[in-house]
Amino acid sequence: MTIKSGRHFLQIPGPSNVPDRILHAIAHPTIDHRGPTFQKLSKEVLLGLRRIFKTSNPVFIFPTSGTGGWEASLMNTLNPGDKILMFETGHFATLWHNMAKKFGLEVDFVPTDWRHGADPQIVENKLREDKNHLIKSVNIVHNETSTGVTSRIAEIRNAIDRANHPALFMVDTISSLGSMDYRHKEWKVDVSIGCSQKGLMLPPGLGFNAVSKKALEVSRNNTLTTHFWNWNDMLKANETFLYPSTPCTNLLFGLQESIKMLEEEGLDNVFARHDRFGEGTRLAVRGWGLEVLCEEPLEYSSVLTAVMMPGGKGADNLRNVILEKMNMSLGNGLGKVTDKVFRIGHLGDLNDLTLIGTLAGVEMGLELAGVRHTKGGVAAAMEYLIGSLK
Repeated sequence: MTIKSGRHFLQIPGPSNVPDRILHAIAHPTIDHRGPTFQKLSKEVLLGLRRIFKTSNPVFIFPTSGTGGWEASLMNTLNPGDKILMFETGHFATLWHNMAKKFGLEVDFVPTDWRHGADPQIVENKLREDKNHLIKSVNIVHNETSTGVTSRIAEIRNAIDRANHPALFMVDTISSLGSMDYRHKEWKVDVSIGCSQKGLMLPPGLGFNAVSKKALEVSRNNTLTTHFWNWNDMLKANETFLYPSTPCTNLLFGLQESIKMLEEEGLDNVFARHDRFGEGTRLAVRGWGLEVLCEEPLEYSSVLTAVMMPGGKGADNLRNVILEKMNMSLGNGLGKVTDKVFRIGHLGDLNDLTLIGTLAGVEMGLELAGVRHTKGGVAAAMEYLIGSLK
């Protein structure tokens, strides 16, 4: 087996790189999850997550991935046969839709070309047409990890309000939380779903539901039965900063450190840093003569960039060449864009030099894989990054 010198570049759009500070925190000796030391830790992370989600209402922590967060959002708020409105903005929106169908929910699944986010005008039109208020929830993915396309959550909230419709508003923040501006309370979101392994820079294992008072009230009367995901059981246990089942104790030590890191940098600074890296990456892509999958500038992701392959195929071969020659992992195309795009993750514990190294690896890989491109993408990104630091 050949030993590869230097660090591995993990530039997929999650799980993201775990900083040393968080790794050391996770290595804390395991403690009694019903003792006073744990209660102090639990209080810090439960209240800290409210600041990250920008809400004063409860945030629940489940020992799960983002998929579990999806399930909890549906199981606590809806009844079999309920109608919900969703948009096919990419692979993960499709998976959430598939889950809803399995639970016997009726889904109005609005198709898109995977190059645009959910359209606020369509939301408004659909809700205005729903005179009998059969639509019980509008479910949107904020940042679609498979495409690098964001949906304009504030505008969608305004569309719901203009339609004067009582539907719940649920938002998947799985790859945007801690990386892009998100405002649970201000945007009147009823359920925000998040997880640990993206912008929070932790390993997988924690899933979050930030909930509104309206969502909590609905949860007390829904008939989709659940035990493990039950918010009201969680709410009761969280009153004393405990949990109804065994929590991921050591990951909570990591979460405590993650919240500290984000707040030491300042959330606005974190978001601005990710915005810079997103723009720098897109400039590099254009410098190579390639095309970004997302077509609408207002919907560009600051977390990742999905790059379209010339000729519409060959992304997997390019990724394999980059992994073998440069020891760097890039995200693969999923669902409808399998082998048609590669995804550059630029989120989490990242700085200018890491991004430039990433983009240099891509440019070298394009050359080695024989992909038609123009040299100079890295230079374009460097010029922008330098200028934005002055």
